[in-house]
Amino acid sequence: MRNISWLSRLLAGASLALPLAAHAEEAADAPEGAPIIVTGTRSAPRRTVADSPVPIDVIGPQELKATGRTGLKEILGNLIPSLTMPALGGGGTSASVRPISIRGLSGDYLLVLVNGKRRHTTSLINNLSRVSGGSTPVDIDLISTAGVGRIEVLRDGAAAQYGSDAISGVINIILDSGKQGGEFTQTAGQLYEKGGALLQQTLSWGAGLGDGGFVHLSAEGKYHDSAKSSALPVPTIYPLVNGAPDPREANANHLIAGGYGRSNRDKIINTSINAELPLGGVTAYTFSTLSYRDIKDARGAFFAAATGYGGQANTSGVSVLPQIYPSGNQAYRRIWEWDYQTTLGIKGDVAGWAADLSTSYGTDNVKLGAENALNPSLGPSSKTSFYMGRQKQTLWVSNLDLSRDFSVGLAAPLSVAVGVEQRWEKFQNQAGEPDSYRDGGYIIPADGTPFGTLYGGRSPSPGLVSFTGTSPADARSISRGNVAAYVDLSTNVVKAWYVGVAGRFEHYTDSAGDTVSGKFSTRYEIAPGLALRGGVNSGFRAPSLAQTAFSTTQNTVTVNGNDRLSTTSKFLPVDSAAAIALGATPLKPEKSLNFTAGLTFERGGARLTVDAYQIDVDNRIVKTEFLGTAANGGSAIKAILVANGITGVDSAQFFTNAIDTRTRGVDVVGEYNWRTASIGNFRLSAAYSYNETQIRRIAANPAALSGLSVTLFGRQAQRDLLVATPRSKVVLTGDWSWSRLHTLLRATRYGQYTESSNVASGDRTFGAKVITDLEVGYDLSRRVSLAVGANNLFDVYPDKNGIVASDGSGLYGNFAPFGLSGGFYYARLGVKF
Repeated sequence: MRNISWLSRLLAGASLALPLAAHAEEAADAPEGAPIIVTGTRSAPRRTVADSPVPIDVIGPQELKATGRTGLKEILGNLIPSLTMPALGGGGTSASVRPISIRGLSGDYLLVLVNGKRRHTTSLINNLSRVSGGSTPVDIDLISTAGVGRIEVLRDGAAAQYGSDAISGVINIILDSGKQGGEFTQTAGQLYEKGGALLQQTLSWGAGLGDGGFVHLSAEGKYHDSAKSSALPVPTIYPLVNGAPDPREANANHLIAGGYGRSNRDKIINTSINAELPLGGVTAYTFSTLSYRDIKDARGAFFAAATGYGGQANTSGVSVLPQIYPSGNQAYRRIWEWDYQTTLGIKGDVAGWAADLSTSYGTDNVKLGAENALNPSLGPSSKTSFYMGRQKQTLWVSNLDLSRDFSVGLAAPLSVAVGVEQRWEKFQNQAGEPDSYRDGGYIIPADGTPFGTLYGGRSPSPGLVSFTGTSPADARSISRGNVAAYVDLSTNVVKAWYVGVAGRFEHYTDSAGDTVSGKFSTRYEIAPGLALRGGVNSGFRAPSLAQTAFSTTQNTVTVNGNDRLSTTSKFLPVDSAAAIALGATPLKPEKSLNFTAGLTFERGGARLTVDAYQIDVDNRIVKTEFLGTAANGGSAIKAILVANGITGVDSAQFFTNAIDTRTRGVDVVGEYNWRTASIGNFRLSAAYSYNETQIRRIAANPAALSGLSVTLFGRQAQRDLLVATPRSKVVLTGDWSWSRLHTLLRATRYGQYTESSNVASGDRTFGAKVITDLEVGYDLSRRVSLAVGANNLFDVYPDKNGIVASDGSGLYGNFAPFGLSGGFYYARLGVKF
């Protein structure tokens, strides 16, 4: 038994994300109400937001709940000034699982932790997204909001501490560790004018476990319907009959752009468990999340190919057969997704060292499908529902972390943290059913019908016209291993001066190779409550496995000036013969260098932080242009593709380390808490974020393309990095509680942004907008509360400045960070037990 106890102590540890209550004795000197942070420091948590050497925000459960939003992406986008996301990032799965941008960089540069442990990324690559294009970030919407205790957002690079991806910041989602009772909530709401009904239920419960342990369970279910289209009505669908409107026009639905606005109907079930159990000198812990998501996403309307819109013939290809859809069809993308991650660990003291040994395994498993679609090349016998394939992303990561304080004669002990990490990742892209991608060879008969007269003798488009299934040629499975080691030192040289340094080495078994990163941070207290802080750190982001191995054949639309051009393009893996023939090379890690400098002030109920930063990212991974179009390589590129086995497409793309960028910005966060005996308590806050990105270098065309008129990274792609998201964002919040009444008023100003084209005449700039949110709640008793509220209270839309497509979409553009569907109102009932 003694040997078992010794072994348990050897394998024990002190988790980075220990519950706040576990460090109450270390927080005794903190200002009242100041949260103690655990992110960005490997030493025992004893720092607050204001005395942290790096900028960090702490978001509690009440703040998460009072936004009226129901997914962590939208919640954090509402609360964090530097985080934005477009209403419609682009086609494909990007329209269903929205990409995010933080500090002007894609979600790939943001590391997500749960209880201090690395979270697995999504398997759904944003290959058709223009904002954060090609990214594969963590999908935080698949974490139960009911199970969150608090969220810490580190707004600084931390790759030397946590490894790959931590370039623009770190989000540490700390699960609830409450031991007493639970809570049930019911939320219902909808858009002002466009439907989009929302129903959400959450349940959380916690209890003590053993001597000082706990178990906390949570579950949430959400149904969110798609909204009515934000498009303009299409004047006519059917051709004229003897010069007069077709009688069918009277009963036809002319709002046919079902994919414009909130296009998703989604169902989500998220669950979590968080538990600790002391075991005689050590503590065992575990936490897990399990989620299921069902998405039905309306994609572009494909009406009768014989008529097109407004009675005009469709010259871009036959997409619909009248024998199956006489009046056209609205195709739907289907996503069925299972996502889980579980962590097991043990922590305790070993010879004076706080140690933590853990292992974590997670998978995102997505089945893709299509409904109300067809493969016209199969003829009138084509089925209308299809299995398009499956994508899986798996992560297994194990950590051993050790930390200890040493007395070295300075004003504070020297905190030493060392650790090692093992990581294994796998990405799989599995083929769909043959009918979702094959060419059935159907020839349209010239049978004297209007359809046959226009298209007789022609072959329809092969595969699905709305989306394309994964073919065996596109299917792929790829994996890699990683080992890493780090050291982290910090102390107060004198009472007022804190210094921290960290270094990390990582080895990957693929083209990412070896990387070394370092960090220096410091804080000097000029006067009580007033301090300067700053630092410099180098970082990296290893290319995701999906960026190396993803392949698909896709039907998409590009915008050139005021014209929308349909194209069939092949996305090539960088290690494929065709990509190599076009000059592709193995992807290298993206390297970063971050500088930050700031000021903090805290006195009484007031807190202010001001932080300026610069982030240089070299060898950024981006998508090439569509190579092979008439304006970009033309027949010469197509000849290269054909020579390497790629036929039946208009163009090709692949990922490449093509650019270096510099992002500069400033974050300002102020807060004031005012408690009164007569008129209640007030919490006022103001946050401002500004960032601007510059392109410092664009790689020259590879030798394989020399002599060709080719642009690898063109005007639109460049400007999407620079101006597609607002450079500035201001969030003003007032929270007032008095007796049983509590209210929250928030105004968010989004700066202007531009949706660009390949030519300047096609650019569309959308002006700044202010979005107002309001919630009013009342505690009916100690256990029952009721709240009503509105997001976008005044029903604000983007400017009517977009390029309107033939289906009526595009009026408001696509990138609005506050959506395209106007105001939303809701009610929420909460019951504690």
